[in-house]
Order: sequence, then structure tokens, then C-alpha cells
Amino acid sequence: MPRTATINETFLANMRQLWRSDPPLAWAIDQLPCDARLTVFESRKGPPTASVTTEDGRTLFLHSKYDPQREATELCKQLDAERAACVVLNGFGLGHAVTAIHEHLGSDTVVFVTEPDLVTIKTALEEVDLARELATGHVRIITRLNKDYLHDTLTPYSTQLMLGTVFAVPTVARDHHAVFHEQARQAILDYASFAKMSLTTLVRNAEVTCRNIANNLPTYITTPPPDLLRGACKGLPSVLVAAGPSLRKNIAQLATLRDKAIIIAAQTTLRPLLERNIVPHFVTTLDFSDLSKHFFEGLRIPEEVILVAEPKASWAVIDAFRAAVVGTPRVVMLDNKFARHCLGDRLAGRARIEPGATVMHLAFYLAQWLGCDPIAFIGQDLSFGDHTYYAPGVEMHRTWQPELGRFSTLEMKEWERIARHRPILRRVEGIDGTTIYTDEQMHTYLQQFERDFARAPQTVIDATEGGARKQGAETMTLAEASAKWKSSVANWATPLSRYTWANLALVPEAVRALNERMASLDQFEALCRETESILVELETLIERPDQFNRRIARVDELRTLVQMQGLIFRMVRDVSQQAELRKISSDRRLSKDTPDDAMRARRQLRRDRSFIESMLDGCARLRRILRDAVERFDHHAVNGNDEGGQP
Repeated sequence: MPRTATINETFLANMRQLWRSDPPLAWAIDQLPCDARLTVFESRKGPPTASVTTEDGRTLFLHSKYDPQREATELCKQLDAERAACVVLNGFGLGHAVTAIHEHLGSDTVVFVTEPDLVTIKTALEEVDLARELATGHVRIITRLNKDYLHDTLTPYSTQLMLGTVFAVPTVARDHHAVFHEQARQAILDYASFAKMSLTTLVRNAEVTCRNIANNLPTYITTPPPDLLRGACKGLPSVLVAAGPSLRKNIAQLATLRDKAIIIAAQTTLRPLLERNIVPHFVTTLDFSDLSKHFFEGLRIPEEVILVAEPKASWAVIDAFRAAVVGTPRVVMLDNKFARHCLGDRLAGRARIEPGATVMHLAFYLAQWLGCDPIAFIGQDLSFGDHTYYAPGVEMHRTWQPELGRFSTLEMKEWERIARHRPILRRVEGIDGTTIYTDEQMHTYLQQFERDFARAPQTVIDATEGGARKQGAETMTLAEASAKWKSSVANWATPLSRYTWANLALVPEAVRALNERMASLDQFEALCRETESILVELETLIERPDQFNRRIARVDELRTLVQMQGLIFRMVRDVSQQAELRKISSDRRLSKDTPDDAMRARRQLRRDRSFIESMLDGCARLRRILRDAVERFDHHAVNGNDEGGQP
């Protein structure tokens, strides 16, 4: 027989935890009428089930009418426990599967529940005690699929998504809200690909990134911060110039737009722009590779061009830009965490512009920082438009020049560039509604742009005239967009005359800070070496508990001393990201294993030894980086030009 439920202690306990983990969802649930609920039944085994009516009028039960809990357990047994750092559960139901997942896989398993119906969620919170599961912080209920909401929800769990994600699809989810669940699965897979690429890049390039930042510290500390650019172009239109193949369609129009709009160019497009006597107002760079210095070599860059750079960009690239400028180089470097670690917040702290995944993401964030509105993109295809990858005349074509000949044409090089990605090609909608190809990398960039556009208060215009459709951007030609612009940008940079672009006053203090970091690093390394020797000894004492416990007490003391060296610990981890990722993975495997105590202790010791060895390796790498940074300051002091202090 149907039974009704009222708000009760179970509901209050569940809501108390939901308010802590997801206040917006808790607020939405609280706004529902008290009588908004599904029809609930008691199953033959006792736990509740519920029925829903589908769009085509059918009645479906969310769980077994006989034994909902056993049904949920059987669903969990089908999941790959080794890969299940995250479980995507389609449909909340009354929450039985959430409980079963944590019982079967452990409470550290992250569960993303895709459920668009708030009434279903409310009914579950009224009927089933889920407070313990919600209290873990590892259960997130996804109720909509817009990009900014999804990214905000998934970002804290990027590492777990990369370690392994599996899907739990109850039978009812194939009939009830099936389209939503299918779209949710794809959206989460897209985000997981984006997170994997970001994390892989971070781990793989950790050392070179930290080395670039350290070698850029002389420029970082002697140039004005991005604070001076905040709101400098408020209300002015901007054109962001990328190097996609469609750039050839409208690059010439920029010659007549420089006085009407702020032009922000990706580093790859600077050469073809200058060859057409088009001088952008800004150029963005963030590539960690020294190869990117070729974008600036051999150019004569007017001094009014401002380079906005992430400190992780290769110092060789920054130096190449400075050397190519005719006059005084203008460089603005973004705030950076590792730079703050090296020099301290007082010396290195600055207002924060969001870092970009690509130079064009950085260009977009810069346009927002400047206050530009609208923001128009050209050359941002994010796909293989016209069966090519690059616009004619970009730096990559110049790089290919020595390889070209009768049997290796530019067209063939373009096709090879696309064909290499054949295993990861995917179809997307083009701006004209047709289906075109992109690859996994560009698709992740598209996902990030669409998230950014959804959040942006500015009008975003896709004037690329080709490529992939971008949700959240208005599609039109550059001519159509610019016809509406009546502004003048002639005097936008006048306030910048108050600033100097080379100030050596802080260099001595910065060098002292680096030397202090190296002294602290020596102390930290000594603690790590003592810890390593004790861990080796402990492996021989596993069968002698009394001696084992006496020696492990010293490990606890060393752990406390290491924690007191928190800054250096963070800097070593910055250099050795792989060590931290391996430790997370090892901890997860240990939590799943149930060997005997001696075996578990031995595995834990080996995990800790591996981590300490990675820390010692990181110490050696960090020391070399800091020494090189000091040498770079000496070089900068000899070759730099002190122009006085900033206001």
C-alpha cells in the first residue's frame, strides 16, 4: 500500500549534511513544497522503493519492489573496483545505490549522481538515512549540465577522475531521464579528458615549469604587475587573434580596426600581423618550450606592444621578445604561486589574472581584466577547418620550411599534422551546422572556452568565420561585429606613462630570499635523509614490534619537523609532482587491500620510502633551480637597465 512521509529527523539529518556539502542544492530542495514527493512503497524486504511516471505515461519503479538493497549491491558488484576512484551513478532514486557503493568500494570513492529531478532527491532525503554518505564530502549530485556548473562541481575531484572513473547505470535510468543521463556521462567524460590532459601536463612538465618561473624571476620582480592593466580598456571592444586556418579570411580587416578595438594576438600570429603592418596592442605567451622563442626572433617589434606572459613560459621566449623590441620592452607577468614561494608574498604578490590553458584562453582572461566588452575571436577554429591546422604564414609554416620540397609540400605537412591525431579525432558541430572534425586536445579547449563564456558578463563574439560552434558566443563575421563599434582606443594607454618597465630596486632583496630558501632546503633535505635511513631500518624490525614501535616514534618526530618546513615541502612538491600523484595512488591501493598486519606494514614502509626518495630527488632538482635563478639575477643586474621606481 502507498504510504506518505512527512519531514522527519531523517530528513533533517540529511539536509544538515547537504547544507555543508552543497548549499545551492540544499536551498533548492528547501524551496520545494512540503507535499512535493514521489509515491513511496515499502518493499517486501522492508526498505522503501518509489514509483515515477515517465513522459510517455508509463509507471516505473526506481528500485526493486522486493529487495532494493540487494539490487543496489548487485549493481555495485559489476563495477571495476580497481578503476573506481570515481563512480558516476545515473539516477539518485532513494539513495540505496549511493550507500551500496560506499559499502562495496569504500567511503573515499567519489560518487557523482546525475539526477535532474529535485522531487526525487527530496523524497530520498525524507526516506533513507544518507547523512553518513553525505558527510564524507565524496557524494555530489549533478542536477544540470551547463558548463560552468559542471566544471565547478568536478574540478575539486580532478585527480580522482583521472585515477579511474566507472559508470553505474541502473535499468530504470535507461527509460527515465535517459537523454539527461547520456548527456551527463558524455559531459563528465569530456571533463575527465580535460582534467587528465591538464594534470598530465602539470606532472610531466613540473620541473621545467618551475625552472622557467625561477629563471623569469628577474623579469617578474623588475616589471610592473598586471594591476596597472585592470579596467584600462573598460567598455572598449577587443579582437583576439588566434592562428587557426580561418584567420586568412579576415586578418586584413585588422588594419582598419586598430583604432577602434584592442587587438590581443597569440604569439604565433605576431609575425603575420607585423608583416601586414598591423601592430597589436598585446601579445600573450605561456608556452614552456624554448622552441617558442622563434615566434619573436628576427622581428622588429614596436615598443608599444605589451607582452603579457605567464611566468611558466620559457625564459628564452621572454628574453627573445625583449631583444626584438625596438625601444623599451614592455612585459607584464601574471601572479604565480611558485614565484611567491621563491620570494614571498610581499615581493612576488600581485593581483591575479586567471592563468590560461592556451595563449587564447589567456588572451580572453586578459580582455576581461582590461574591461573590454564585447570580446571577439578570429582564427579560433578549434577544429580542422578546410583540412588544415594553421593559417597561412604563421610561424609553424616557417619552421617547416627546411623540410619542404617536391615530395613534401606545405599541404602535405598540414595533412600529416592532422593525420597524426587520427586515433583521437572526434566530430563536432561547425558554425554552419555541418559536422566537422577536431581532436581530443582541441575539444578539451573548446569545453573550457564554453565554460568561460557561460560565466562571462561580457558579450562574446565568435567572428572566426569557420571552425567549431562555441556555445555561449554570438556567431557573426568580423565585418558585421565591427560595424557596430563607434569607439576610439587611441588614448587607452596614456595612464601607463606613470609606470616604468625596468626597476632593479628589489633585486638585492629577491636574491637574499632565494639564498634563504636554499638554506632551508639544506635543513629539509637532512630531515628527509634521516627519515629514509629509519624507514630502511624499520623494514628489518617488522617482526619485532617493541623495537619497531620505539624507532617509529622518531619518524613521527621527523614528520613534525618536516611539517614545520611547510614552505620548502611545498616547493619540493612543486618540482616533483609525480611523487605526490604516486603517493595518492598508493594510498588508494592500500585502502582497498586487506593483507595481514605484517604485509600491510611492509607495503606502507615501501610506499613511504618511495615518497621520500622522490622528495630527495626533488631537493636536488630544486637546489639546481634556485642556484640558476640567482645566476639569472646576476646576469640581469649586469645587462638590465634601472629606470627608477614605480608609483
